[in-house]
Amino acid sequence: MYRFLPNIQMRAYPVEQYPARTKKAAAVMHMIMNNLDPLVAQFPQELVTYGGNGQVFSNWAQFWLVMHYLSVMTEEQTLVLYSGHPLGLFPSDQRSPRVIITNGMVIPNYSSKANYDDMFAMGVTMYGQMTAGSYCYIGPQGIVHGTTLTVLNAGRKYLHLESLAGRVFLTSGLGGMSGAQAKAAVICGCIGVVAEVSEEALKKRHKQGWLEEYTDDLGVLIRRIREARAKKEVTSIGYLGNVVDVWERLVREYEATGELLVELGSDQTSCHNPFSGGYCPAQLTFHQAEEMLAKNPDKFRSLVEESLRRHVSAINKLAEAGMFFWDYGNAFLLEARRAGADVGAADGDAIKFRYPSYVQDIMGDIFSLGFGPFRWVCASGDSQDLQKTDEIACAVLQAICDEGIPERIQKQYSDNIRWIRQAGQHKLVVGSQARILYSDQVGRVKIAQAFNEAVRTGKLKGPVVISRDHHDVSGTDSPFRETSNVYDGSAFTADMAVQNFVGDAFRGATWVALHNGGGVGWGEVMNGGFGLLLDGTEDAHYRATLMLNWDVSNGVARRAWSGNENAEATITRSMALDRRLQVTVPHHADPSLVARALDQC
Repeated sequence: MYRFLPNIQMRAYPVEQYPARTKKAAAVMHMIMNNLDPLVAQFPQELVTYGGNGQVFSNWAQFWLVMHYLSVMTEEQTLVLYSGHPLGLFPSDQRSPRVIITNGMVIPNYSSKANYDDMFAMGVTMYGQMTAGSYCYIGPQGIVHGTTLTVLNAGRKYLHLESLAGRVFLTSGLGGMSGAQAKAAVICGCIGVVAEVSEEALKKRHKQGWLEEYTDDLGVLIRRIREARAKKEVTSIGYLGNVVDVWERLVREYEATGELLVELGSDQTSCHNPFSGGYCPAQLTFHQAEEMLAKNPDKFRSLVEESLRRHVSAINKLAEAGMFFWDYGNAFLLEARRAGADVGAADGDAIKFRYPSYVQDIMGDIFSLGFGPFRWVCASGDSQDLQKTDEIACAVLQAICDEGIPERIQKQYSDNIRWIRQAGQHKLVVGSQARILYSDQVGRVKIAQAFNEAVRTGKLKGPVVISRDHHDVSGTDSPFRETSNVYDGSAFTADMAVQNFVGDAFRGATWVALHNGGGVGWGEVMNGGFGLLLDGTEDAHYRATLMLNWDVSNGVARRAWSGNENAEATITRSMALDRRLQVTVPHHADPSLVARALDQC
């Protein structure tokens, strides 16, 4: 299929340049080509956007067929894709989505990694990650923002600090989405230490200006950490080598001096795919690991498991000394437990871990308030349009704050106003003219309406595509990540993600996607996503209002029913704003009454 590799510059062209009969189809083409832009994609020739195996399509023949169908489709047709395969154009109407995408929809009994490898080899299924297979990836900016919010809120929760000056955040990964960590650490005002085994990935981030400095010498790294801590520098320090070596060296420093040189820790390797290159064992260099993976995968697997046990052992020793570690939703703790590492919860619960998922401890409360990653792309490709949308979004959020909102919601708005005001300065755009911020239902709807009005009046030169990461309040059912703080027993169900996909489709999305897998691995998660074109019409205004209200309230309602207080308060406010919304809310039993009833059983 490499015969069909396009001999064109792959990038997001202004939407008017695409040979399409409808702007909605042209917008999808714009987003597809952005996902495959070499500046954006991790392995563009393999059609892999991020995460090691998150693909846009399975092969280049599919790319050409899809682009052809999009170029000829009308507003009375819908393109249907089965795991990258374009089934074809089917009659529909203007109210229907223009594209319906499903990836990896495998019968549950056969949704295993081994079965996936066989089916992928046959070309009958595909791993779309989250925003790769739904054409909504905007480069590492999305994860920069998410990481920024996570680290800021980790500082508040674990260290009880609003300022992280002089504090060290240690993690690993500078390729793909994890490449955002160094930039996020600087935005947060701390000292980010990021280990990376690939020299190419590390130097790429340094050249982009996302990583400020690096070394391949552990001794030099330790000296720089001490120096930066003493001066309270704001910097990002890359280490060309394995993060396990860094963790173990920090243990030795602590044992020798009593000095704890790290306060916060996590990991962003592609641990959802540990035995196929997502995690490099500490015993091997990057190139040795590639060679062994090809020649002796069984030995490679054994070394990965041994490395994970070493990795966790070092983390445990520093955590006992006062360092705070969390799982970043990349299946690190899950795979470490499978490898025999000591990550079990103290109470012996087989599902819980010794360390929390960042959703459980940090982002879960934010999701339950209805906040999540709202994204937009200026389809004109004009940077001035992006600057104007930044200003519009900031003004909308500020106006909501000025109306008076609860303090816990106010704090989230304040973080995002701060982010959007500084976004242009941090040069976050890679590929399409895109932006992200976290907002709740009210904010998302009002921002979308304001963008659509700006298109209608000509303030913006072209239409705007809105979407989100699937990593959100409603889009994803993932028991070890997005829904890890759902404690009513429903964490392993996937009704929410499927309902999200279906509900977005008939409420006006331009395209919708449903995936098996994403972030934490095949068979571990279901997630749904969407794209919606704002072209300045009354129809776009109506679609955005109807769909975005559902897209958020669906997940908030589910979380409220599970007993989450933040979600219950949020959905109650939403019902007060729209009398058509009537949600089943839980009746909270008197704990003493429950206890007495159980005693009598």
